[in-house]
Amino acid sequence: MKRSLILSLLFLGVPTLSIAQPKPVTAPAPLPLKSIANVPSAIDDQILRDRRSMISAIDHSLKYLETPKAVQAYAKYPVKTVTRDRVIRSLRRFRQLLTTARSNQALSSAIQREFVFYQSVGKDNQGTVAFTGYFEPVHTASRKPTAEYRYPLYALPAGFSQWKKPHPTRLELEGADGLQGSKGKLRGSELVWMRDRLEAFLIQVQGSARLNLTDGTTMTIGVAGLTDQPYTGIGRELVKDGKLKLEDLNLPNVLKHFEQNPQDLNVYLPRNRRFVFFRNTFGAPALGSLGVPVTADRSIATDKSLMPPGALALIQTQLPILNRQRQYEQRSMSRFMLDQDTGGAIIGAGRVDIFTGTGTQAGSEAGLINATGQLYYPLLKR
Repeated sequence: MKRSLILSLLFLGVPTLSIAQPKPVTAPAPLPLKSIANVPSAIDDQILRDRRSMISAIDHSLKYLETPKAVQAYAKYPVKTVTRDRVIRSLRRFRQLLTTARSNQALSSAIQREFVFYQSVGKDNQGTVAFTGYFEPVHTASRKPTAEYRYPLYALPAGFSQWKKPHPTRLELEGADGLQGSKGKLRGSELVWMRDRLEAFLIQVQGSARLNLTDGTTMTIGVAGLTDQPYTGIGRELVKDGKLKLEDLNLPNVLKHFEQNPQDLNVYLPRNRRFVFFRNTFGAPALGSLGVPVTADRSIATDKSLMPPGALALIQTQLPILNRQRQYEQRSMSRFMLDQDTGGAIIGAGRVDIFTGTGTQAGSEAGLINATGQLYYPLLKR
């Protein structure tokens, strides 16, 4: 759904620390994964209850891995023992184990017996990974501008490939108030109009959306392109200016700030200089950068120059879970995932974005994911 690039709750501006910083030409770049001797102590205890969606996600990865795009990606993958053939065999075997295992203990024993784990070196070379969440929002929109629906989402402008770099900034394209796009390069590229400016901005951050249109129809949209400008998280900007405390940085608090201080939209939205364009995906499910659908709570986004595309992964971190009182609480969780997406600000071996699904509840969960943990890749022993 990153729809090739950007879907994360980078809205929050979680730091993107990379171990792949430029090195002197005499020093080789560090490898993003390291083999570890033991299977991680905690294995996903929900996997068998959720095996249907997991198997579906595995099948999506297997479809990708048969494409020329996958062959090319693995031909230049930096960890030579992590090959496309090994990833395919590992996924097929894991899928088989899922369909036959009668208990978590039986599955765990088979994994320990047959798989070896590679761990991401993280942002500190010690395995520390920062986790955030992203989702597919559902909003109301109009095919035509009205007094209520004023804020456009844009298709890729004609001639975009010939735009001189660096591309115009968000401020230059749509103005401080987000309403000046028809006066410049964006004129005629309007796709739909939103009634809430922050909703329109958030769709750019997420990279896709499902839109309930005022004429009674539905439209799904995904990323068609983006400008060559840096991404800045407006949540982090609020913290920098002392308007939010770092410990309070989550999506609900960011939204609350702008609801209470709408004048700040003109100040902070233009600080994200990057601009995203969309295309009508005609009802297709949210797609990841690999060109296959992403699955709620089973797909992750990572830096695809460092992490193995389409591979089986295991994450260990704090995730928001609804308790019996229907309130979210943070719990330590282990969960098998498929690495099927990336993002414009998902950079380095220390960043993972978790896809939480579509709609309001998915958005609530995504906005509350902001923790550190570990990232592993299980592969069959040779």
